[in-house]
Amino acid sequence: MASLETLGAYVARDIRNQVSGDARGLLALHLTDTLTAWVATRATREAQALRKFQSDAKPGETDVGIDILVNCALTRLSEVDDIHLASMITPGSIVIPGALAIAAQLPPDPVALSEAIVAGYEAMVRLGLAVDGPSILYRGIWPTYLAAPFGIAAVAARLLDLSAEEGSHALALALTLAAPGVGHHNAPTGSRWFAAGSAARNGLIAAQAARSGITSDLNLLEGSFFNAVFNILPKADALIEGLGASTKLADVSFKPWCAARQTMAATQALREIMDEGVAAADMVTVDVAVPPPFLKMVDHGIVGGRTARLTSQPYQIAVAAIAPDLAFDVGQSGDVPVDVVRFMNKVTVRADESMLHGFPGQWPARVHVRTASAEHDRVVQAVCGDPRRSFDLGDVITKSRRLIGVLADDVADRCEAVLAGRITAAELLAFVDEACARKS
Repeated sequence: MASLETLGAYVARDIRNQVSGDARGLLALHLTDTLTAWVATRATREAQALRKFQSDAKPGETDVGIDILVNCALTRLSEVDDIHLASMITPGSIVIPGALAIAAQLPPDPVALSEAIVAGYEAMVRLGLAVDGPSILYRGIWPTYLAAPFGIAAVAARLLDLSAEEGSHALALALTLAAPGVGHHNAPTGSRWFAAGSAARNGLIAAQAARSGITSDLNLLEGSFFNAVFNILPKADALIEGLGASTKLADVSFKPWCAARQTMAATQALREIMDEGVAAADMVTVDVAVPPPFLKMVDHGIVGGRTARLTSQPYQIAVAAIAPDLAFDVGQSGDVPVDVVRFMNKVTVRADESMLHGFPGQWPARVHVRTASAEHDRVVQAVCGDPRRSFDLGDVITKSRRLIGVLADDVADRCEAVLAGRITAAELLAFVDEACARKS
Protein backbone atom coordinates (compact mmCIF):
# COMPACT_ATOMS: atom_id res chain seq x y z
CA MET A 1 0.00 0.00 0.00
CA ALA A 2 1.34 3.44 -0.93
CA SER A 3 2.15 5.81 1.90
CA LEU A 4 -0.54 8.23 0.71
CA GLU A 5 -3.14 5.48 1.01
CA THR A 6 -2.13 4.77 4.61
CA LEU A 7 -2.04 8.41 5.64
CA GLY A 8 -5.24 9.19 3.75
CA ALA A 9 -7.10 6.44 5.57
CA TYR A 10 -5.74 7.69 8.87
CA VAL A 11 -6.76 11.36 8.49
CA ALA A 12 -10.19 10.54 7.08
CA ARG A 13 -11.19 7.56 9.23
CA ASP A 14 -8.64 5.98 11.55
CA ILE A 15 -8.01 9.13 13.58
CA ARG A 16 -11.55 8.97 14.98
CA ASN A 17 -11.57 8.48 18.73
CA GLN A 18 -7.76 8.56 18.75
CA VAL A 19 -7.25 12.09 20.14
CA SER A 20 -6.62 11.72 23.87
CA GLY A 21 -7.47 14.13 26.64
CA ASP A 22 -3.80 15.11 26.93
CA ALA A 23 -3.70 15.85 23.22
CA ARG A 24 -6.80 18.02 23.52
CA GLY A 25 -5.16 19.97 26.34
CA LEU A 26 -2.11 20.60 24.18
CA LEU A 27 -4.37 21.45 21.27
CA ALA A 28 -6.03 24.17 23.37
CA LEU A 29 -2.61 25.76 23.92
CA HIS A 30 -1.83 25.74 20.20
CA LEU A 31 -5.27 27.06 19.37
CA THR A 32 -4.82 29.95 21.81
CA ASP A 33 -1.32 30.65 20.53
CA THR A 34 -2.42 30.58 16.89
CA LEU A 35 -5.42 32.84 17.37
CA THR A 36 -3.16 35.24 19.25
CA ALA A 37 -0.85 35.34 16.24
CA TRP A 38 -3.82 35.91 13.97
CA VAL A 39 -5.18 38.85 15.98
CA ALA A 40 -1.70 40.32 16.51
CA THR A 41 -1.33 41.04 12.78
CA ARG A 42 -4.33 43.36 12.70
CA ALA A 43 -2.38 46.64 12.40
CA THR A 44 0.11 45.53 9.75
CA ARG A 45 -0.03 46.79 6.18
CA GLU A 46 -0.15 43.21 4.93
CA ALA A 47 -3.23 42.50 7.05
CA GLN A 48 -4.99 45.59 5.81
CA ALA A 49 -4.37 44.59 2.19
CA LEU A 50 -5.54 41.02 2.81
CA ARG A 51 -8.75 42.14 4.48
CA LYS A 52 -9.45 44.51 1.61
CA PHE A 53 -9.00 41.61 -0.80
CA GLN A 54 -11.39 39.54 1.32
CA SER A 55 -14.10 42.21 1.34
CA ASP A 56 -13.68 42.94 -2.37
CA ALA A 57 -13.73 39.25 -3.32
CA LYS A 58 -16.95 38.28 -1.53
CA PRO A 59 -19.08 41.29 -0.68
CA GLY A 60 -21.99 40.07 1.43
CA GLU A 61 -21.37 36.43 0.59
CA THR A 62 -19.84 33.40 2.28
CA ASP A 63 -16.84 31.88 0.54
CA VAL A 64 -15.01 29.41 2.71
CA GLY A 65 -12.12 29.24 0.23
CA ILE A 66 -11.50 32.99 0.47
CA ASP A 67 -11.76 32.78 4.26
CA ILE A 68 -9.13 30.03 4.34
CA LEU A 69 -6.85 32.04 2.07
CA VAL A 70 -7.06 35.26 4.04
CA ASN A 71 -7.10 33.84 7.55
CA CYS A 72 -4.14 31.52 6.95
CA ALA A 73 -2.22 34.39 5.35
CA LEU A 74 -3.00 36.69 8.29
CA THR A 75 -1.78 34.14 10.81
CA ARG A 76 1.37 33.08 8.96
CA LEU A 77 2.60 36.61 8.39
CA SER A 78 2.72 37.17 12.16
CA GLU A 79 6.03 35.28 12.54
CA VAL A 80 4.90 34.41 16.05
CA ASP A 81 3.06 31.19 15.13
CA ASP A 82 4.18 27.69 16.07
CA ILE A 83 6.85 25.66 14.23
CA HIS A 84 8.10 22.08 13.97
CA LEU A 85 11.88 22.35 13.74
CA ALA A 86 12.86 19.02 12.19
CA SER A 87 10.44 19.47 9.27
CA MET A 88 10.78 23.29 8.99
CA ILE A 89 6.97 23.47 8.91
CA THR A 90 4.78 26.11 10.58
CA PRO A 91 1.60 24.04 10.83
CA GLY A 92 -0.67 25.98 13.19
CA SER A 93 -0.97 29.05 10.97
CA ILE A 94 -2.34 26.89 8.15
CA VAL A 95 -4.22 24.10 9.89
CA ILE A 96 -6.10 26.01 12.57
CA PRO A 97 -7.55 28.91 10.53
CA GLY A 98 -8.40 26.43 7.76
CA ALA A 99 -10.10 24.00 10.12
CA LEU A 100 -12.16 26.74 11.75
CA ALA A 101 -13.27 28.13 8.39
CA ILE A 102 -14.46 24.73 7.17
CA ALA A 103 -16.04 23.73 10.49
CA ALA A 104 -17.96 27.02 10.63
CA GLN A 105 -19.95 25.89 7.58
CA LEU A 106 -20.89 22.52 9.11
CA PRO A 107 -23.04 21.33 12.02
CA PRO A 108 -21.10 21.83 15.27
CA ASP A 109 -18.93 18.82 16.18
CA PRO A 110 -16.10 19.64 18.61
CA VAL A 111 -14.70 16.11 18.45
CA ALA A 112 -14.43 16.24 14.67
CA LEU A 113 -12.82 19.69 14.89
CA SER A 114 -10.16 18.44 17.32
CA GLU A 115 -9.45 15.38 15.20
CA ALA A 116 -9.29 17.46 12.02
CA ILE A 117 -6.74 19.85 13.51
CA VAL A 118 -4.58 16.97 14.75
CA ALA A 119 -4.87 15.36 11.29
CA GLY A 120 -3.69 18.57 9.67
CA TYR A 121 -0.66 18.81 11.96
CA GLU A 122 0.18 15.17 11.24
CA ALA A 123 -0.04 15.64 7.48
CA MET A 124 1.99 18.84 7.26
CA VAL A 125 4.74 17.79 9.66
CA ARG A 126 5.08 14.33 8.15
CA LEU A 127 5.32 15.74 4.63
CA GLY A 128 7.98 18.18 5.80
CA LEU A 129 9.98 15.30 7.28
CA ALA A 130 9.53 13.25 4.11
CA VAL A 131 10.95 16.00 1.88
CA ASP A 132 13.64 17.10 4.39
CA GLY A 133 12.25 20.57 4.90
CA PRO A 134 15.36 22.11 6.53
CA SER A 135 17.55 21.28 3.54
CA ILE A 136 15.13 22.25 0.79
CA LEU A 137 14.38 25.62 2.44
CA TYR A 138 17.88 26.83 1.67
CA ARG A 139 17.44 25.77 -1.95
CA GLY A 140 14.53 28.20 -2.21
CA ILE A 141 11.69 25.74 -1.58
CA TRP A 142 9.38 26.96 1.19
CA PRO A 143 8.30 23.82 3.09
CA THR A 144 5.15 25.33 4.62
CA TYR A 145 4.02 26.57 1.22
CA LEU A 146 4.62 23.14 -0.30
CA ALA A 147 2.75 21.41 2.54
CA ALA A 148 -0.16 23.85 2.99
CA PRO A 149 -2.55 22.15 0.50
CA PHE A 150 -1.66 18.78 2.00
CA GLY A 151 -2.50 19.94 5.52
CA ILE A 152 -5.85 21.45 4.60
CA ALA A 153 -6.75 18.39 2.53
CA ALA A 154 -6.19 16.29 5.65
CA VAL A 155 -8.32 18.67 7.73
CA ALA A 156 -11.12 18.60 5.18
CA ALA A 157 -10.95 14.81 4.81
CA ARG A 158 -12.02 14.49 8.45
CA LEU A 159 -14.49 17.38 8.56
CA LEU A 160 -16.18 16.48 5.25
CA ASP A 161 -16.46 12.83 6.31
CA LEU A 162 -14.51 11.45 3.36
CA SER A 163 -13.98 7.72 2.96
CA ALA A 164 -10.50 6.28 3.36
CA GLU A 165 -10.11 6.11 -0.42
CA GLU A 166 -11.35 9.67 -0.89
CA GLY A 167 -8.98 10.86 1.84
CA SER A 168 -6.04 9.28 0.04
CA HIS A 169 -6.94 10.92 -3.26
CA ALA A 170 -7.50 14.25 -1.50
CA LEU A 171 -3.90 14.15 -0.25
CA ALA A 172 -2.57 13.10 -3.66
CA LEU A 173 -4.52 15.84 -5.42
CA ALA A 174 -3.24 18.36 -2.90
CA LEU A 175 0.33 17.43 -3.75
CA THR A 176 -0.32 18.05 -7.43
CA LEU A 177 -1.65 21.51 -6.52
CA ALA A 178 1.38 22.37 -4.38
CA ALA A 179 4.06 24.85 -5.42
CA PRO A 180 7.67 25.17 -4.22
CA GLY A 181 8.21 28.86 -3.55
CA VAL A 182 7.29 32.48 -4.15
CA GLY A 183 10.65 34.06 -4.90
CA HIS A 184 12.12 36.86 -2.83
CA HIS A 185 9.44 39.22 -1.53
CA ASN A 186 10.42 41.82 1.01
CA ALA A 187 7.91 44.57 0.19
CA PRO A 188 5.39 45.66 2.84
CA THR A 189 2.52 43.90 1.04
CA GLY A 190 4.35 41.30 -1.02
CA SER A 191 2.70 38.14 -2.30
CA ARG A 192 4.38 35.68 0.10
CA TRP A 193 1.54 35.49 2.62
CA PHE A 194 -1.18 35.67 -0.02
CA ALA A 195 0.45 32.74 -1.80
CA ALA A 196 0.58 30.67 1.39
CA GLY A 197 -3.12 31.28 1.98
CA SER A 198 -3.94 30.44 -1.63
CA ALA A 199 -2.03 27.18 -1.28
CA ALA A 200 -4.08 26.34 1.80
CA ARG A 201 -7.31 26.97 -0.12
CA ASN A 202 -6.12 24.47 -2.75
CA GLY A 203 -6.24 21.81 -0.06
CA LEU A 204 -9.97 22.33 0.35
CA ILE A 205 -10.43 22.16 -3.42
CA ALA A 206 -8.51 18.88 -3.47
CA ALA A 207 -10.75 17.36 -0.79
CA GLN A 208 -13.92 18.57 -2.51
CA ALA A 209 -12.69 17.12 -5.80
CA ALA A 210 -11.91 13.76 -4.18
CA ARG A 211 -15.38 13.70 -2.66
CA SER A 212 -16.77 14.17 -6.19
CA GLY A 213 -14.83 11.17 -7.47
CA ILE A 214 -11.75 12.84 -8.96
CA THR A 215 -8.66 10.73 -8.38
CA SER A 216 -4.91 11.22 -8.50
CA ASP A 217 -1.66 9.26 -8.50
CA LEU A 218 -1.32 7.65 -5.08
CA ASN A 219 2.34 6.78 -5.73
CA LEU A 220 3.56 10.36 -5.94
CA LEU A 221 6.05 9.86 -3.11
CA GLU A 222 7.25 6.40 -4.10
CA GLY A 223 7.44 7.27 -7.81
CA SER A 224 9.55 9.74 -9.79
CA PHE A 225 7.31 12.81 -9.43
CA PHE A 226 9.16 14.67 -6.68
CA ASN A 227 12.58 13.88 -8.08
CA ALA A 228 11.62 14.94 -11.59
CA VAL A 229 9.73 18.10 -10.65
CA PHE A 230 11.45 19.33 -7.47
CA ASN A 231 14.76 17.42 -7.47
CA ILE A 232 13.72 15.90 -4.12
CA LEU A 233 14.06 12.24 -3.21
CA PRO A 234 11.31 11.94 -0.58
CA LYS A 235 11.46 9.48 2.29
CA ALA A 236 8.01 7.98 1.88
CA ASP A 237 8.33 6.02 5.12
CA ALA A 238 8.47 9.29 7.08
CA LEU A 239 4.88 9.92 6.03
CA ILE A 240 3.59 6.94 8.02
CA GLU A 241 6.30 5.93 10.52
CA GLY A 242 4.70 5.55 13.97
CA LEU A 243 1.40 6.82 12.63
CA GLY A 244 -1.21 6.73 15.40
CA ALA A 245 1.27 5.91 18.16
CA SER A 246 1.66 9.55 19.21
CA THR A 247 0.83 12.90 17.66
CA LYS A 248 3.32 15.19 15.96
CA LEU A 249 1.57 18.02 17.80
CA ALA A 250 3.68 17.18 20.86
CA ASP A 251 6.86 17.94 18.89
CA VAL A 252 5.80 21.40 17.71
CA SER A 253 7.48 24.46 19.26
CA PHE A 254 5.87 27.68 20.36
CA LYS A 255 7.70 30.87 19.43
CA PRO A 256 8.27 32.90 22.61
CA TRP A 257 8.45 36.23 20.76
CA CYS A 258 8.12 37.63 17.24
CA ALA A 259 11.08 36.74 15.01
CA ALA A 260 12.36 34.12 12.63
CA ARG A 261 12.95 30.99 14.72
CA GLN A 262 16.47 30.70 13.28
CA THR A 263 17.49 33.78 15.30
CA MET A 264 16.04 32.72 18.64
CA ALA A 265 18.65 30.43 20.19
CA ALA A 266 21.31 33.15 19.99
CA THR A 267 18.89 35.75 21.31
CA GLN A 268 17.97 33.43 24.18
CA ALA A 269 21.68 32.95 24.93
CA LEU A 270 22.24 36.70 25.15
CA ARG A 271 19.22 37.10 27.43
CA GLU A 272 20.60 34.43 29.75
CA ILE A 273 23.98 36.14 29.86
CA MET A 274 22.26 39.42 30.75
CA ASP A 275 20.22 37.63 33.42
CA GLU A 276 23.53 36.79 35.09
CA GLY A 277 24.23 40.49 35.52
CA VAL A 278 26.10 41.47 32.35
CA ALA A 279 24.83 44.89 31.25
CA ALA A 280 24.35 45.76 27.60
CA ALA A 281 26.30 48.99 28.09
CA ASP A 282 29.36 46.97 29.15
CA MET A 283 29.39 44.71 26.10
CA VAL A 284 32.22 45.45 23.68
CA THR A 285 31.62 42.64 21.18
CA VAL A 286 29.00 39.93 20.70
CA ASP A 287 30.06 36.94 18.60
CA VAL A 288 27.25 34.64 17.43
CA ALA A 289 27.84 31.12 16.08
CA VAL A 290 24.94 29.51 14.17
CA PRO A 291 24.43 26.33 12.13
CA PRO A 292 25.95 26.88 8.65
CA PRO A 293 22.60 26.57 6.79
CA PHE A 294 21.30 29.59 8.74
CA LEU A 295 24.13 32.02 8.03
CA LYS A 296 22.93 33.61 4.81
CA MET A 297 19.40 33.97 6.14
CA VAL A 298 20.29 35.71 9.43
CA ASP A 299 23.58 37.55 8.81
CA HIS A 300 22.36 40.84 7.39
CA GLY A 301 21.18 44.32 8.27
CA ILE A 302 17.64 45.68 8.37
CA VAL A 303 17.25 47.43 5.04
CA GLY A 304 14.02 46.19 3.47
CA GLY A 305 11.42 46.59 6.17
CA ARG A 306 9.64 44.22 8.50
CA THR A 307 10.89 40.89 7.16
CA ALA A 308 14.49 42.06 7.25
CA ARG A 309 14.16 42.97 10.92
CA LEU A 310 12.55 39.68 11.86
CA THR A 311 15.27 37.63 10.16
CA SER A 312 18.33 39.72 11.12
CA GLN A 313 20.39 38.15 13.89
CA PRO A 314 22.27 41.38 14.69
CA TYR A 315 18.95 43.24 14.99
CA GLN A 316 17.36 40.57 17.18
CA ILE A 317 20.42 40.54 19.46
CA ALA A 318 20.35 44.34 19.69
CA VAL A 319 16.63 44.36 20.47
CA ALA A 320 17.15 41.88 23.31
CA ALA A 321 19.95 44.03 24.70
CA ILE A 322 18.49 47.51 24.25
CA ALA A 323 14.74 47.46 23.54
CA PRO A 324 13.19 44.10 24.55
CA ASP A 325 9.62 45.29 24.06
CA LEU A 326 10.25 45.44 20.30
CA ALA A 327 10.36 41.63 20.34
CA PHE A 328 6.57 41.72 20.70
CA ASP A 329 5.95 44.33 17.99
CA VAL A 330 4.48 42.22 15.19
CA GLY A 331 4.16 45.19 12.84
CA GLN A 332 7.77 46.40 13.21
CA SER A 333 6.62 49.63 11.57
CA GLY A 334 8.23 52.25 13.79
CA ASP A 335 11.67 53.79 13.45
CA VAL A 336 14.49 51.66 14.79
CA PRO A 337 15.96 53.27 17.92
CA VAL A 338 19.41 54.73 17.37
CA ASP A 339 20.81 52.74 20.30
CA VAL A 340 19.64 49.51 18.68
CA VAL A 341 21.44 50.39 15.44
CA ARG A 342 24.61 51.20 17.36
CA PHE A 343 24.48 47.92 19.24
CA MET A 344 24.07 46.00 15.99
CA ASN A 345 27.57 47.15 15.05
CA LYS A 346 28.94 45.15 17.99
CA VAL A 347 27.48 41.89 16.66
CA THR A 348 29.20 39.48 14.32
CA VAL A 349 27.61 36.28 13.03
CA ARG A 350 29.49 33.24 11.75
CA ALA A 351 28.81 29.67 10.75
CA ASP A 352 29.98 26.95 13.11
CA GLU A 353 29.87 23.27 12.16
CA SER A 354 29.62 22.26 15.83
CA MET A 355 26.18 23.89 15.92
CA LEU A 356 24.94 21.11 13.64
CA HIS A 357 24.89 18.69 16.56
CA GLY A 358 21.26 17.63 16.90
CA PHE A 359 20.22 19.54 13.77
CA PRO A 360 17.54 19.70 12.41
CA GLY A 361 15.62 18.54 15.47
CA GLN A 362 17.44 21.25 17.43
CA TRP A 363 18.57 24.67 16.21
CA PRO A 364 21.35 25.65 18.63
CA ALA A 365 23.55 28.74 18.78
CA ARG A 366 26.51 29.99 20.79
CA VAL A 367 27.00 33.56 21.95
CA HIS A 368 30.33 34.91 23.20
CA VAL A 369 30.21 38.32 24.86
CA ARG A 370 33.34 40.32 25.62
CA THR A 371 33.33 43.20 28.08
CA ALA A 372 36.26 45.34 29.17
CA SER A 373 36.89 43.07 32.14
CA ALA A 374 35.55 39.60 31.27
CA GLU A 375 34.25 37.17 28.68
CA HIS A 376 30.99 35.23 28.80
CA ASP A 377 30.01 32.23 26.69
CA ARG A 378 26.62 30.53 26.40
CA VAL A 379 25.31 27.72 24.19
CA VAL A 380 21.54 27.32 23.89
CA GLN A 381 20.14 24.11 22.43
CA ALA A 382 16.44 24.82 22.99
CA VAL A 383 14.53 28.05 23.56
CA CYS A 384 11.51 28.58 25.79
CA GLY A 385 8.60 27.09 23.90
CA ASP A 386 10.47 24.10 22.47
CA PRO A 387 9.26 20.69 23.67
CA ARG A 388 12.36 20.45 25.88
CA ARG A 389 11.49 23.83 27.47
CA SER A 390 7.79 23.76 26.81
CA PHE A 391 5.13 26.37 27.48
CA ASP A 392 2.20 25.78 29.78
CA LEU A 393 -1.07 27.68 29.71
CA GLY A 394 0.35 30.46 31.87
CA ASP A 395 3.27 30.95 29.47
CA VAL A 396 0.97 31.03 26.45
CA ILE A 397 -1.33 33.59 28.05
CA THR A 398 1.61 35.73 29.19
CA LYS A 399 2.90 35.78 25.61
CA SER A 400 -0.59 36.51 24.34
CA ARG A 401 -0.96 39.49 26.70
CA ARG A 402 2.30 40.95 25.42
CA LEU A 403 1.00 40.69 21.86
CA ILE A 404 -2.72 41.54 22.07
CA GLY A 405 -3.24 42.95 25.56
CA VAL A 406 -6.55 42.51 27.35
CA LEU A 407 -7.93 40.29 24.58
CA ALA A 408 -5.60 37.46 25.62
CA ASP A 409 -7.81 35.98 28.33
CA ASP A 410 -10.88 36.12 26.09
CA VAL A 411 -8.98 34.29 23.35
CA ALA A 412 -7.89 31.55 25.75
CA ASP A 413 -11.39 31.15 27.18
CA ARG A 414 -13.02 30.88 23.76
CA CYS A 415 -10.45 28.43 22.45
CA GLU A 416 -11.12 26.10 25.36
CA ALA A 417 -14.85 26.61 24.86
CA VAL A 418 -14.86 25.68 21.16
CA LEU A 419 -13.01 22.43 21.86
CA ALA A 420 -15.48 21.63 24.64
CA GLY A 421 -18.46 22.38 22.42
CA ARG A 422 -19.70 25.36 24.44
CA ILE A 423 -19.36 27.67 21.44
CA THR A 424 -19.24 26.90 17.73
CA ALA A 425 -16.43 27.45 15.24
CA ALA A 426 -18.57 30.13 13.61
CA GLU A 427 -18.90 31.95 16.93
CA LEU A 428 -15.16 31.76 17.50
CA LEU A 429 -14.48 33.18 14.04
CA ALA A 430 -16.93 36.02 14.68
CA PHE A 431 -15.02 36.83 17.87
CA VAL A 432 -11.70 36.85 16.01
CA ASP A 433 -13.10 39.14 13.31
CA GLU A 434 -14.38 41.52 15.97
CA ALA A 435 -11.03 41.42 17.80
CA CYS A 436 -9.14 42.18 14.59
CA ALA A 437 -11.42 45.16 13.96
CA ARG A 438 -10.53 46.73 17.31
CA LYS A 439 -7.78 49.31 17.48
CA SER A 440 -4.56 48.04 19.01
